[in-house]
Amino acid sequence: MKYGKKYADSLKAYDRSKLYDANEALGLVVETAKAKFDETIELHVRLGVDPRQADQQVRGVLVLPNGTGKSKKVLVIAKGERADIAQQAGADFVGAEEMIQKIQTENWFDFDVVITTPDMMGVVGRIGKLLGPKGLMPNPKSGTVTMDVAKAVAEVKAGKVEYRLDKTAIIHCPIGKKSFGKEKLAENFTALMDAIVKAKPAAAKGQYIKSVAVSSTMGPGIKVNYAKL
Repeated sequence: MKYGKKYADSLKAYDRSKLYDANEALGLVVETAKAKFDETIELHVRLGVDPRQADQQVRGVLVLPNGTGKSKKVLVIAKGERADIAQQAGADFVGAEEMIQKIQTENWFDFDVVITTPDMMGVVGRIGKLLGPKGLMPNPKSGTVTMDVAKAVAEVKAGKVEYRLDKTAIIHCPIGKKSFGKEKLAENFTALMDAIVKAKPAAAKGQYIKSVAVSSTMGPGIKVNYAKL
């Protein structure tokens, strides 16, 4: 397989077969992020669970200590007082049926997160087939269906991330930007790993954490020694 020059140079900077301590791995991932933009750093965790079983799902949300480095645009579907509160809390877009119509008729998706109140879920459900595949459907488990819209907006703006198992039993989640540096990335890494460990399903048997790796948007994956986590 032929790699680009920057990627090939990055591969020479570390031993691909070695498991690195988390701090060392994060130092290397910053060092090997050679793109001209501020690359996102991601954590990838393979778990020993069966994603097909309802009692072995792993998902949750947390506000990373240092945020994600990305400013997220928030759409709040709400009416009356809740709509006013959302506006004051810093939501980028606020509305009700007119927002649903805009998404349906204009294919408008200029937002990263949708928050709604429980009474509006029936309305939002009309566009479930549009929001679902994009991972935008509000969900009580992720804190995006709530009466406390101010708190929900504040958490998203502060750097809340949702982690969830994919079909191959892997969690992929951003933990910041290259510009954060090793220390801030390490704090976010630890917070997310702690949350994933605590979210272990009671039905999970055998080894829970199978492998851990960190990577940048354009860089290679660096394996982390998960036995020490």
